[in-house]
Amino acid sequence: MTDRRSLPSAPVPADSPPGDDAAHRARALLDCIRRAAAAGAGWIQIREKDLDARPLVELTRSAMAETRAAGARVFVNDRLDVARAAGAAGVHLGENSLPLEPVIEWRRRFGRPDFSIGVSCHSVESARAAARGGADYIFFGPVFASPSKAAFGAPLGTERLSEVCAAVEIPVLAIGGVNLENARSCIAAGAAGVAAIRLFQDAAIDASDVAALWKEF
Repeated sequence: MTDRRSLPSAPVPADSPPGDDAAHRARALLDCIRRAAAAGAGWIQIREKDLDARPLVELTRSAMAETRAAGARVFVNDRLDVARAAGAAGVHLGENSLPLEPVIEWRRRFGRPDFSIGVSCHSVESARAAARGGADYIFFGPVFASPSKAAFGAPLGTERLSEVCAAVEIPVLAIGGVNLENARSCIAAGAAGVAAIRLFQDAAIDASDVAALWKEF
C-alpha cells in the first residue's frame, strides 16, 4: 500500500518550478513500488487519497508500467472510476467507500470477471458480510499497532485474525503494523498474505529481507 506523503522530501532549489517537490515524491513513490514488486510483492494498492482523478489515473498507470515485468497486480483504493480509467486489476473498498453491491453489479454488467474487489473489515461479522456480498478478498485489521490505522481503535491481534480467517472462504490479508518480525504470526493465524505501507517504503528495510520473507510463505 502506498503513501507518498510519508516519504522524505528532497531539498528543493529556490529556482525550481512550482510542484517540483510533488514530482520528487511521485518519483520516489514509483521507485518504492518498483522495489516492492521486484522483492516479490504480488499486489500494489495505490492509496493516495488526496489526489484528484487525473493525477491518480496517471500515477496508477505509471505504477502498472513499473511493475509489469515483475507480474504484480495494481489496485486502487476507494476510486472505482480511477481503477476503470487506468485499467487497474481491481479496486479496494474501505469503510467509507462505495457499497460493495453496486461495484459487484458494475463488474457483472460490464463483463469484467477478472476485476478484483476487496473490502476492509474489522470484525468477524463484517468479514462474513463481505464474503456473502461477493468480495474477492478481505483486509482485516489493525492486527498490530499502526499510526495509519489508529482511527480504527486498539489492535485486534492475531487471535481475532485467526477467527476471521476461519469464518470465511475468501483470502484474508492482515493489515496494521505488519513488519518483518510479526508477519510470520499473521500467516500462522491463517492469513493468505499481509499488507503494509512502512514495510515497503522504509528506506532502512533491505528489499532482500522482504524477498526472503515471501519465500517462507
